[in-house]
Amino acid sequence: MSRSEKRADRLDRTNRRDAAAENGGHGPGRLLVAVYAVFAIAATARGLFQILTKFGEAPLAYVLSLVAGLVYIVVTVALARRGERWRKIATAALVVELLGVLVIGTFSLLAPGDFPHDTVWSVYGRGYLFIPLVLPVLGLWWVRRQAADGS
Repeated sequence: MSRSEKRADRLDRTNRRDAAAENGGHGPGRLLVAVYAVFAIAATARGLFQILTKFGEAPLAYVLSLVAGLVYIVVTVALARRGERWRKIATAALVVELLGVLVIGTFSLLAPGDFPHDTVWSVYGRGYLFIPLVLPVLGLWWVRRQAADGS
């Protein structure tokens, strides 16, 4: 392969990587962003609806559901973007999410009376097939992988 062909090949690979980055990543990253977007919409809508219609029944649970939704929104946007700044935001939000799932999950088991209604993170996301427990781990793995790839 000639020198100019090697340079053209390198440029082509760079252009493809840049195009993938501009379009929200590739493969598993796109799927992760899509799952987070669904959770962001679902948790935020659920929290808002519960707060507006029956806040007095379980205020702590409903506020925590809304907080989870807001965290999911931040994670969704940060994972869909590229750059060191967004990677740091994603990492921070994912750590907050993981801590939230672990703390609220444990607290909801130890003091079930304080949670007359479930939150997104109650019992480690049991009402959502434990996906809230797995998502931040996958998200942190993905962010680390993207950092290692340099994208």
